[in-house]
Amino acid sequence: MSELLTQIGGWFGYLGRPGVLVQLGGVAALITVSLLASRLPTAQAARPWFGRLGLLALLGLFTAVLAAFSMPYGLVGVTALLIGGWFGLGLLRHGLGRWLPAAELRQLDSGLLRPLYLLFALVMLIREVDAPASLAVIPIGTWFGSTVTVGQVFLSLLVIVLLFVGSRPPSHGLAWILQRLLGGGDSGRRALALLIQYSIIATGIVWTLDQIGFNRTAILAVAGGLSVGLGFGIKEVFSNFISGLWLLFEGSVRPGDILYIEGDPCEVRSLGLRAAVLWRDRDNAELVIPNQTFFTTTTTTYTGTDRLRRTQVQVGAAYHHDPASVVDLLEDTARGVPGVLSDPPPRGLVLGYGDSAINYELRFWIANPMQNVSISSAVRRAVWQAFQRQGIEIPFPQHVLHRGRSLPQ
Repeated sequence: MSELLTQIGGWFGYLGRPGVLVQLGGVAALITVSLLASRLPTAQAARPWFGRLGLLALLGLFTAVLAAFSMPYGLVGVTALLIGGWFGLGLLRHGLGRWLPAAELRQLDSGLLRPLYLLFALVMLIREVDAPASLAVIPIGTWFGSTVTVGQVFLSLLVIVLLFVGSRPPSHGLAWILQRLLGGGDSGRRALALLIQYSIIATGIVWTLDQIGFNRTAILAVAGGLSVGLGFGIKEVFSNFISGLWLLFEGSVRPGDILYIEGDPCEVRSLGLRAAVLWRDRDNAELVIPNQTFFTTTTTTYTGTDRLRRTQVQVGAAYHHDPASVVDLLEDTARGVPGVLSDPPPRGLVLGYGDSAINYELRFWIANPMQNVSISSAVRRAVWQAFQRQGIEIPFPQHVLHRGRSLPQ
């Protein structure tokens, strides 16, 4: 590690050269001028020119001036190359946006394109101050009984990033092929894709460690320690992992399902290997539920076989109203409310006789369980208005207080 720090310290001597300082100062000044000019009100129509393209033109002009005076211009050329590459990366994202969904494009951009470009930029800048080949062979320490160099660490990080991001498309493609050959549902295909993806990542990490030269005996010892940790410290994580795989294969909980959680209908947004993410409509909240919860507690789903849900509204009517007329009015009222299905038809029931009213219940079906509260509210308003038009009284308990006379002494 000391040798690496010494090598990096030598870079400051290169940066202190007059020719390098002129390049750094000129690049900084041109970037500042470009940013300020693009924000001027008079430059609104020419914003693209004063943006990346304008900065590239200014850097090219600055390079020509330095070359005319026989001054070094390597850093300016690298800066122009990197800015042009960033501009090209934006064009690539725009082109991929026509073919990929927005969520996958963001994942590809943040997980692969930008990290690879930043690594490329780092290598290009290092080439101006040092030789990457000589820097790569510098040892930085001993891990698991093996000497590790800068180049090995850099290559390992690059391979791991490519494994985590690049293993997803082939995993899903292979799972799709196996689904076509062996049959099965979409839930099983997603579970199989995750298994293939994590198998590729695990195999790639082991291969990378082996290529670096890590001691295999030490790796096996660490793996043994992790297995003991699974039994004690992280058994909950491992339990959620197995539960997630089981849920994906079984298909009892799928993305898009409506589950009844803590008294509210929630939509399953995603099902991962550790937890499921559910969306609650009433407050636009996302709930993260550990996978093993679905195995240890009873969960109500409204989308197991279909999305139909039966809901109900209760109301009371005075005793002097004919129950048959009230029931017919309730059913007719529900049919006219948007969102209430005509098949199965609404049904009114007499629940019982209360202290001051006959209790009724109006049962009806809706197609979207997430709209239960709003449709039930609309039905209650419609029932109130129908009772008002028909003169049906909704009684409520009343207490009458009588002032008593004082007894004679």
